[in-house]
Amino acid sequence: MGYKITTQFLLLFCLLFFIACGKKETQQVPVGKVAKGTLYLDLYEEGEIEAVESMNIVAPLISWRYGNLKITELVKDGEEVKAGDTLIVFDPSEVLKGIVEAESSLEIAKAEYDRMIAQQKSDLEELRAGYEVARISHEISKIRFESAEYESDIRKKEIQLNLDKADIALERAKEQIDNRIKIQKEEVKQKDLSISQFVARLEEAHETLNKLSVVTPSAGIAIISRNWSSGNKFQIGDQCWSGFPLIQLPDLSVLKATVRINEVDVAKISKGLRVEVKPDAFSDSIFAGTVNSIANLAVNKEGSSKIKVFPVEILLNESNKNLLPGLTVSCRIIIDQIDDVLYIPLDAVRAEGDKSFVYKKSGSGYDKVEIEVGQNNSDYVVVVDGLKQGDEIALVDPFAVETEEKKPESGEAG
Repeated sequence: MGYKITTQFLLLFCLLFFIACGKKETQQVPVGKVAKGTLYLDLYEEGEIEAVESMNIVAPLISWRYGNLKITELVKDGEEVKAGDTLIVFDPSEVLKGIVEAESSLEIAKAEYDRMIAQQKSDLEELRAGYEVARISHEISKIRFESAEYESDIRKKEIQLNLDKADIALERAKEQIDNRIKIQKEEVKQKDLSISQFVARLEEAHETLNKLSVVTPSAGIAIISRNWSSGNKFQIGDQCWSGFPLIQLPDLSVLKATVRINEVDVAKISKGLRVEVKPDAFSDSIFAGTVNSIANLAVNKEGSSKIKVFPVEILLNESNKNLLPGLTVSCRIIIDQIDDVLYIPLDAVRAEGDKSFVYKKSGSGYDKVEIEVGQNNSDYVVVVDGLKQGDEIALVDPFAVETEEKKPESGEAG
């Protein structure tokens, strides 16, 4: 009696053991189902958000005499600004020094001008007085000449010579005045030019002082540019040259994403294709976009890489507070769609030569079934023949899993 109970117990234990093992095997094989619907042929690429239009705020153009521009105040990177807000301020010390020097030079030049005018007036008055003396002497010599009718020939000759001498003196006095006036006009012109230069330099210095505070002409998000010399974004204390781009103010109302498509896949891309754009930082948000342009020339994927890629511009159909320039995004370009087809996960398909097959679930096991496949995307493939909707298929080789399970564990007797 005890022997029967023991035998039955062992049989029951073995049965339960095999059932448990069978369940374990089935649970360890991941399965998928044959689905029916629309299969999208797509391509995934990473890109970066950019503004279609962006305003560059550059370092002000100033004279070389004020040296390099040094940043003393700077807006925070990514800060939202309004029209009229101050974005950047440069060190004014050299410009203020230039203003003091220009004011001093202008004051000296004006004082020299006044002294020169006074001296010119005095010189001219002296020459005119000399001219008047020469004119009177000429008149006296003329009168004597006219009254010398009854004088001797020698006396007449003497009077004539004195008149000639007076003519020459009068003409010379007149020429001296004319020449002096010409010289004085040139002196005034040169001094006026000098004063104008100092005035212009002073005005330039004041204008430069105003330029050292850069304000934004429009609202937007301030994106700080990189300093070529350091490789980092500009910061307080950095120096830069006039005209160097310092801040970008992108127009956030119209955005784009630029992706690089492998030369093998670029032929599949055409203008107008629908795109789903998903920011990496906000993976729960998806935005619609459209392929806007495809580059005609390929570029190297990386600096030294021989792999060629084509830049493709995707225009976003909407704007959002979470979409900011510089964000990395995943772009799903929908190349085509096939409606009303059966499709299965691509992982389920096995190949032998030019034939394809899957492991279809049958009862507690799997049958190897040959199938005919069609087009595929990165995840699914169309099933033309061999399966029907709802069939369950293994995503891995179930027999390979079974073989793996039967291998003895480490330390277990063979």
